[in-house]
Amino acid sequence: METWKPSGISRRTFVQAVTVGAAVLAMPGSLKPTLAQSVTEASAWDVPPLPYAEKGLEPHLSGRTLSFHYGKHHLGYAAKLKELVQGTPFAHMSLEEIVRATAGKTEHQAIFNNAAQVWNHTFYWRSMRSQGGGEPDVALMQRFIKDFGSFQAFKDALKTAAVGVFGSGWAWLVEDAGALKIVRTSNADTPIAHGQKPLLTIDVWEHAYYLDYQNRRADYVQAFMDHLIDWTFVAKNLNAG
Repeated sequence: METWKPSGISRRTFVQAVTVGAAVLAMPGSLKPTLAQSVTEASAWDVPPLPYAEKGLEPHLSGRTLSFHYGKHHLGYAAKLKELVQGTPFAHMSLEEIVRATAGKTEHQAIFNNAAQVWNHTFYWRSMRSQGGGEPDVALMQRFIKDFGSFQAFKDALKTAAVGVFGSGWAWLVEDAGALKIVRTSNADTPIAHGQKPLLTIDVWEHAYYLDYQNRRADYVQAFMDHLIDWTFVAKNLNAG
C-alpha cells in the first residue's frame, strides 16, 4: 500500500495541509461545494473539500478510509506538486494545463504523477454521494443503451474494467469521439491526457478500499456501483460543453 511522508517540504507547508484536511473532514454532510466548482477550477494546491462528511459514505466506505485517503494521500499529492513546480513555468498553470503539458514527458514524470493524482482524486470524490447508485435519468439511460446495448452491459463492462486493472490505477466512463466508452488507466494516468472527456471514475489503488475490503476489490467495486455513484454528476459532465 502506498504511503506518503512529508519529506522535502517545509514543516509549515505540511502543517497547513494537515490543518486543511482536518477542517474539511469535520465538515457537516449538508455543507457541499456546488458542482459548478469544477475540478479544473481548483488550483494545483487548493484541494477542494470533500462533498460530504467524513462518514458520509458509510457503510460502503468508512470514515477511516476517507480520512486516510483524502487527508494523507490526496493532500499529500498536492503538497508534493507545489514543491515540484515552485519556481518553474508550471507554477502559473492550472491543474489541467499541468497534466496536459507534462503527459508523456519523462523529464516531467514526477510533476505529471502528482498533478494527475490531484485531478483524479478530486474527480473521484465527486463521482460519489451518500445513498447513490440506482439508475441514471432517462437521457443518460438512453446513451447507455445506444453505446453499450443495455444499462446492465455498461455495468458489467465497468466492473470488469475496474476489477481487471493490474496493480494500481483507475476505471473510467468517458466520452470519446461522441461515444461512451470504458477505459482503464494505470497509476496516475488520466483520460484528460488523451483527449477524452471523463464522466465517472473508480479509484482502484489499494488505499481506496483496503481498510474496508482488504483484497476483495470486486466487492468494493460492486458497492461503488450499487450504492455510491452520483448519476447527477455523471449527467452534468456529459452535458458540459
